[in-house]
Amino acid sequence: MGDYLFIPLLVFLVFVIFSAAFSVKQQTAAIVETFGKFSSIRQSGLHFKIPFVQRISGRLSLKIQQLDVIIETKTLDDVFVKLKVSVQYKVIKDKVYDAFYKLDYPHDQITSYVFDVVRAEVPKMKLDDVFVKKDDIALAVKAELNDAMMDYGFDIIRTLVTDIDPDPQVKIAMNRINAADREKTAAQYEGDAARILIVEKAKAEAESKRLQGQGIADQRREIARGLEESVEVLNKVGINSQEASALIVVTQHYDTLQSIGQETNSNLILLPNSPQAGSQMLNDMVASFTASNMIGENMKKANNTGKTKKLDKPKND
Repeated sequence: MGDYLFIPLLVFLVFVIFSAAFSVKQQTAAIVETFGKFSSIRQSGLHFKIPFVQRISGRLSLKIQQLDVIIETKTLDDVFVKLKVSVQYKVIKDKVYDAFYKLDYPHDQITSYVFDVVRAEVPKMKLDDVFVKKDDIALAVKAELNDAMMDYGFDIIRTLVTDIDPDPQVKIAMNRINAADREKTAAQYEGDAARILIVEKAKAEAESKRLQGQGIADQRREIARGLEESVEVLNKVGINSQEASALIVVTQHYDTLQSIGQETNSNLILLPNSPQAGSQMLNDMVASFTASNMIGENMKKANNTGKTKKLDKPKND
């Protein structure tokens, strides 16, 4: 009979022991109540409670948690926009009692404050300012939440505006504006590049013309020097300057014909191109040079005579 009673008693004792012992995980707090009344807060480790008298009414995590709140509101320029605000918070270790007993649904409380602040701040801004000043919105949410949730045992670590999503039609319009602005900038750069190419090409052509002109001037200078020496040589053998000049011109004429004849692909024909024509050209040149010299001498004499008469004119008393 005693053996039959011992076994149930042993089972009962094992059950009581297991009911009395409990463990609490790291970064967690357990709330113990005695007959429904708050008794104590147990931190991480192994603990004991009175079976059938005390019970664990709840556990709170002391880790940093995150709540994502999506709010739809309107900006100052009448654009509807959705904002995603991420609130990072944790239960204050010394205020576990307040966090457990003062609020049943802390997520709903935090969400309400986030809605209130965002819908008060965003309507004051234009859409572009919402993107630029999103940190200001986050700071305003954090300040409001800290003041409100501190009394409930919650510490707001950080608030972040993680997403700003305007109306789809507005996004399409913004993309078109950005694309047009980039095309405008690209056109300006292309225009500047084309202008630089034109300017540099003009500079290169100007430099080429300058060098070409300098070369032609040097060539003519050497030709003139050669003609001068040729005239001096011809003068020594009794040929005057007019005849020498005409003879040199005729010689250059035939040199030009010879040079053209050496070009196999040349289609140029010079007329007249006969010995008689050459002789006639020489006579015409000699006559032209002689007449030119006579005209020049007569003009010099006329100028000298005019100056003399002007000097001899009597002065009026």
